[in-house]
Amino acid sequence: MAGCSGDTAPAAGSAATATGSQAPAPVFEDLATATGLSFNHYSGATGKFYFPEIMGGGIALVDIDGDDDLDVFIPQGRPLDEVSPDDDVAGKLVHGLFRNEFNPTGTLRFTDISADSGIADGGYGMGVATGDIDNDGDQDLYVTQYGANVLYLNIGDGRFRDVTVDSGTGDDRFGSSAAFVDVDSDGLLDLFVANYNTFAVSNHRACRGAGGPQDYCDPLSYEPAVDRIFRNLGDGKFEDIGAASGINSHFGTGLGVISADFNADGAIDIYVANDKMANIYWINDGQARFMNDSLMSGSAYNADGVAEASMGVVAGDVDGDGDDDLFMTHLTAQTNTLYLNDGSGNFRDATDQLNLGASSLSYTGFGTVWIDYDNDGDHDLLIANGAVARQGIGDGNRLSEYGQRNQLYTNDGEGRFDQVSDKAGAPFQTSRISRGAAVGDIDNDGDLDAVIGNIDGPAELLINQGQPIGHWLSVKLRGVRSNRDGAGAKVGLIRANGDILWRRAHTDGSYLSASDIRVHFGLGDNADIAGVGVIWPAGRREMWTDIDADQRIEIVEGSGQAWQR
Repeated sequence: MAGCSGDTAPAAGSAATATGSQAPAPVFEDLATATGLSFNHYSGATGKFYFPEIMGGGIALVDIDGDDDLDVFIPQGRPLDEVSPDDDVAGKLVHGLFRNEFNPTGTLRFTDISADSGIADGGYGMGVATGDIDNDGDQDLYVTQYGANVLYLNIGDGRFRDVTVDSGTGDDRFGSSAAFVDVDSDGLLDLFVANYNTFAVSNHRACRGAGGPQDYCDPLSYEPAVDRIFRNLGDGKFEDIGAASGINSHFGTGLGVISADFNADGAIDIYVANDKMANIYWINDGQARFMNDSLMSGSAYNADGVAEASMGVVAGDVDGDGDDDLFMTHLTAQTNTLYLNDGSGNFRDATDQLNLGASSLSYTGFGTVWIDYDNDGDHDLLIANGAVARQGIGDGNRLSEYGQRNQLYTNDGEGRFDQVSDKAGAPFQTSRISRGAAVGDIDNDGDLDAVIGNIDGPAELLINQGQPIGHWLSVKLRGVRSNRDGAGAKVGLIRANGDILWRRAHTDGSYLSASDIRVHFGLGDNADIAGVGVIWPAGRREMWTDIDADQRIEIVEGSGQAWQR
């Protein structure tokens, strides 16, 4: 089929993650150690309770070398004191970059290439955004930090060059999540950067928890920081358009960022999850001018009219009506919240209706991803948890005071979620201080896996071992008029009866993290596909037919037939 190429998944048993037939495998197994993904986060905590120590870092699942498997990037922390007893370790702390050797070896194994990657800024890493800023086919990285952010241009073979100064994308505030998004539909990825608050070591305050001992401060102990938006000018340069775009007019303690065309007007909007402040829903007029419609749209506060402590955020079509709904994670004693979209960018808090409220009250959620782990065609949900205040159950050990278990929910297909953490394998039985989470098919076997980052702990590689799984299709986009990877495109899998399963090409969302941009469809028991349709960011609508299930395909913009959708 013109413009569409595909390859099937490896045969069962070709990867190191394949399971034997003696006993049922857990749904997920942590194979980080077994595969060489050896990374331990370092918060730099010295007992002074500096804010970044409890915020953690993100995760990126991104194909940095173009071999069609997912590599892993993990930001690293470091000591925050000018003079620290841990200064001797500071020089050994680098952001982690691990090359996936699955292609061409057929075995899931990672090689640590951090030292030779050129990513060595020495900052206190927070988040990461991924995208091809120059449309050359290589994935570039933007790393947010407590301190100066850095833009790394991919120069091939897993090596990067710092182009922050030349590009004009620097920001020395307390950076959190970022997203590459084409806000003006010109085929170039622009950059949105969320900032948290004005904490600095120099203005650090000693705060007390409810029980009296010193603990981490409330985020509102410091003024919120202004977010940033940079327009890609196409020559390696970016322009700060914060004032002209309207983004500077409202801001809060930003932690999570997600972009999608929420109101179906053809322009990509941006939603910012703020910690203990009203969230912000930026409606894009198509010319990179934004209006804050969070209050009128129903997405600023929950159903009780309360501003929650939003951390991570993810968007997806939860109820199968073709639009992107919003889910975000919150503080212990608050529920996580799911807002259903009516199709025009108006939202309704449906948390309790979907059974996602009560089970989240005991947890502080951060990273979160939709993960159709059983390939039945609906969005299941993974949440990375970890407290930010002492839980009163610790023995002075940092993990025991802040550690929590992560959660997995299955979508019953009828509009409700059931927590299945107890059945999901060993990774969901262990308490950690989890933060970033990213999703993708790491071993290219047709089901979705995840990576989770933990404060002062090892990164977890959660390989999906659930059997049996349903049929599937993985779609990689290649833009021509649109940005190279089709970021922001809506992709619809068309069934024989005309039903369409909608997904979105994106890397943003979760908390401080970036997921695989390939679009994954679970198909359940029905392998029949009538076609795949794409609404490209540049506006073209196309469809392709004669596509078989259980394979990975690449679709090129301009090679399909017109799609009247």
